[in-house]
Amino acid sequence: MLQLSAAIAGLVTGGAYALMGLSTLLTYRLVAVVNFAQAAVGGFGAFAMVVSYEAGVPLALAVPAGLVVAALLHMGLGVVMSRWFSEATEAAKAAVTIAVFVVLVAAGLRLFGAQHPHRFPMPFDGAALTLGGVVITWTAVVTMLLAVLFAVLPTVLLRRTRTGLLLRAMSERPTTAELLGVAVPRLSMVVWGVAGAASALAIMIIAPQLATNFGSQALLITPALAAALVGSFRSFLWTFVGGVGLGVLQNVAGTVDALQQYRGVLPFVVILAVLLWTRRGDRWDTAS
Repeated sequence: MLQLSAAIAGLVTGGAYALMGLSTLLTYRLVAVVNFAQAAVGGFGAFAMVVSYEAGVPLALAVPAGLVVAALLHMGLGVVMSRWFSEATEAAKAAVTIAVFVVLVAAGLRLFGAQHPHRFPMPFDGAALTLGGVVITWTAVVTMLLAVLFAVLPTVLLRRTRTGLLLRAMSERPTTAELLGVAVPRLSMVVWGVAGAASALAIMIIAPQLATNFGSQALLITPALAAALVGSFRSFLWTFVGGVGLGVLQNVAGTVDALQQYRGVLPFVVILAVLLWTRRGDRWDTAS
C-alpha cells in the first residue's frame, strides 16, 4: 500500500517532469536548440508569480503574469539565438544556452535566494477521488491532464495542419523556408514563448512539493532532458511516458530505505541507461 500511495503521489512530480520535458522537446523539434536554460527560465516565471501573489495580486492574475514573464524571457533568448546563432551547429547553440543558464541561475539566486523565502500556493491540493484507499489530489489530475494535452496537441499540429508543415520546414531548413515566404521569425517566437510558459507552469505545479528555491528549480532541466531522451528527442508520447515514469520511480524509491538517498541521481541514471541502450551497437575497437 505504501508503494502504491507513493506511485500515485508521484504522478504530480511525473506530470511536471513530463510537461518540462515536452517543452524542452518542443524547442528542439521546432527551432533545433537543446535548451539547457529552459528550467531556469521557468523558474523566473514561477517566482514572478509567487512574488506577485505575496504582494496581494489574486492568484488568478498572478499565474498568467508569471507565464508571461517566462514567455517573454524565453522569447528574448529566442531573439539571440535566431539573430546571431541561426546557422550555428547544435553543439554551439547548446553551449550558448548553458552560458545563459549560468547567468540566469546567478541572477535568480541573487533575486530569489535563501535570504528571500517564499511559500508557493497549492490551489489544487484537495482530494479529487480515492483509489484503493489512496487519495488522488486535484493537483495530480490537473498536472496529468496538462501533460497529456501538451503531448497530444504538438503531435496533431505537426502531422495534420498546414501550420505544422510550416513549423517542420522552419526547423529543418530555416533559411530555405524564409526564402519561400514562411514567416520564420514570427513562428519561432511563438514556439519560444509557448515553451517558456509551459516550463513556468510545470515549475509552479511542482514547486510546493519539490523545489521551493530557485537553484533547485533551475536544476529541473535534468529530469526534463532525461524525459526528452527517453523520447529520443523525437517522440512527444515517449517523452510524456519518460517524464511520468521518472516521477513515479523517484517517489517509489523514496519508500525504500536503501534507495532514499539516491533519489536525486535517478535522472542521471536514466540518461546513462538510455545512452548505453541507444549506443549498444557501437564497436569501441573500430579503427578511427
